[in-house]
Amino acid sequence: MVQYVANYPLVAYVPFMTVRERTWTSNGAEKSAWIADYVDQHGKRHIKTFRTKKEAEAYDSKTHVEVLGRIHVPDANTATVAEAGKLWLADCSSALERSTVAQYGQHLNLHIVPFLGKKRLNEITVPTVRHFLDRLKAEGRSDAMVRAVRVSFGSILSDAQERGLVIRNAVKDMGRAKGRTRAAARHHERVEVGIDIPTTTEIKAILKAATGKARIFIMTAIMTGMRASELRGLRWSDIDFKKAEITIRQRADAYQDIGSPKSAKGRRVIPLPSDLVKALQNWKLNCPVSSLGLVFPTGTGAIEYHGNIIKRWYHPPQIEAGVVDADGNAKYSGLHALRHFYASWCINRSEDGGLGLPAKVVQDRMGHGSITMTLDVYSHLFERGDDGSAMDNAASAFFD
Repeated sequence: MVQYVANYPLVAYVPFMTVRERTWTSNGAEKSAWIADYVDQHGKRHIKTFRTKKEAEAYDSKTHVEVLGRIHVPDANTATVAEAGKLWLADCSSALERSTVAQYGQHLNLHIVPFLGKKRLNEITVPTVRHFLDRLKAEGRSDAMVRAVRVSFGSILSDAQERGLVIRNAVKDMGRAKGRTRAAARHHERVEVGIDIPTTTEIKAILKAATGKARIFIMTAIMTGMRASELRGLRWSDIDFKKAEITIRQRADAYQDIGSPKSAKGRRVIPLPSDLVKALQNWKLNCPVSSLGLVFPTGTGAIEYHGNIIKRWYHPPQIEAGVVDADGNAKYSGLHALRHFYASWCINRSEDGGLGLPAKVVQDRMGHGSITMTLDVYSHLFERGDDGSAMDNAASAFFD
């Protein structure tokens, strides 16, 4: 019986395929090759040549399944890695920040195209990806860079899948070897107080040495945990002095453009301690005025450059306070150390000078996309809840 769907007969599609040997004479010598001859799901005939019968039959078997599933992509319809990369990057440009797109462009043009750019997408197999990543590492790329390039390459292949340019994503097929994942976890260094996170003593010394705009900026950073881009884009209209809170609505990117927060979770409300409220109110009286209404602008009211904040506001107070490395330079080079400090302050117990907040609240304050991110970075700072006295009390019940 023939079944009907929407008045059209539903007939099973049976692809035409055959493997045969082809012989010919060239310069008086007889030569041969094996051919996979098939018709795809669109009724178009294709011929692909192989050196051996085994290779032709393997291709025939794989293609047979793909054609039956109506997902086969003939060689003529696919693209090179370089071409697919351009399509992917163009798509990213319409949805992501310029700084992110620029970073992806570096992954593509500096690390992917030089090695794989001329290969067609259907030539990218799991062994190909494995060899590519090994070669990146062998030529001096850091582990972090290799991981980042791998993610970008996987995104290129996913984008190509959606466009119908390739069937498989070899990066996803490769997955993560458990052994490598465990090894990487063993060598992952957690943020540490005194190394990545300034100590309370160091923060006090830095604040004492800082003056003027620099002091207010550092106070705001350590008492709100805002990202550097959020601090640079902070407006007076985002501060509610009556409620003592800041609402993160925008940020200034690396190109001096104002845009939305880093993610949906980046839009958040952060409560302010009274000392910071008073300091900001006093600073507002002297802050340069401009149409942007920024809290920490340049002298003319424009967006302050990140590099200027580091060199003029952040490093000098550290050096003045003696918070330096072995060479006499500022111990904490990046502003992210102040964000780490805020996270540790939120997490630490009240008896240790902290707020003792639960992980979910810390995630919201930090604007992390997921609780996993918060715990991955800061889980070791939370109270363990397995101190010896509690264990002794619980165990004593067994011996009454």
